[in-house]
Amino acid sequence: MKLLKLLAVAMLILNMTTNAQDYKWVEKKSPDGKYTYKTVSNDPLGVRVYTLKNGLTVLLSVNKATPRIQTYIATKAGSKNDPHDNTGLAHYLEHMLFKGTNKYGTKDWAKESVQLEKIHDLYEKYNKTTDAAQRKKIYHEIDSVYGEAAKFAIANEYDKITQSIGAKGTNAFTSVEQTVYVNDIPGNQLEKWLLIEAERFRYPVLRLFHTELEAVYEEKNIGLDRGINKMYEKLMEQLFTKHTYGTQTTIGTVEHLKNPSLKKIRDYYNTWYVPNNMAIILAGDFDADKTIEMIELQHAYFQWAT
Repeated sequence: MKLLKLLAVAMLILNMTTNAQDYKWVEKKSPDGKYTYKTVSNDPLGVRVYTLKNGLTVLLSVNKATPRIQTYIATKAGSKNDPHDNTGLAHYLEHMLFKGTNKYGTKDWAKESVQLEKIHDLYEKYNKTTDAAQRKKIYHEIDSVYGEAAKFAIANEYDKITQSIGAKGTNAFTSVEQTVYVNDIPGNQLEKWLLIEAERFRYPVLRLFHTELEAVYEEKNIGLDRGINKMYEKLMEQLFTKHTYGTQTTIGTVEHLKNPSLKKIRDYYNTWYVPNNMAIILAGDFDADKTIEMIELQHAYFQWAT
């Protein structure tokens, strides 16, 4: 009922195009007439596909086998969309979406924001500097300001919040086409989960970036030693000689990982993390009609207003 189920939904929708005689879109309305959704005839999973007024797609599949819900928040913001001079950016951003907002993850946002702005500007200065001695000096300054900013940060608060509602399997993944955020929650905690996620995507803060940079860089180093990674990258490079599938990798280059731009990460978020480029996918124990209404209540949040 986890990733396998998500894949089953995807395969079902793909099969519609090749087996039109078996699968047809059917448009239906909720009992109160407020919501219109689409289903596919002969769908064993009973998936409902809604499109909210702001463009957000919602896929709901009710399954009462266990009192839990598998959740996915997906965005069509994979590494194929990374700027050619900042590869690895989508994956960086995935990591940063666990760091909180200006409302949680901080002890004092007013003070922390001042330090974070300094870090933002210093990274831009660092990336434009070519002199090795100057770069070393600027990086030392970044390290110093990071230490001050970290005093106001509350590490892992998102994980603690989701754990408090009984979430399991909290994670995310980035591929060439998508970035997907995952949770497995108790069925009776759906409303709280929606509030948590709405806040998470409202205004993510790029805090504790220094530490996460090291984590991503370590992922790159591990990948450089794995034969399977080398083989896959070479395969994609040969298959897609003029497409970003092959001209760049999801993890990014060493050069770009060493020269991140917080400005470009923020620009990327503002460009790709918008409602009509995203979907909420739920499979499990819930009432579909009540659930779409709860999601609609978060409509203002999904405008990504700051």
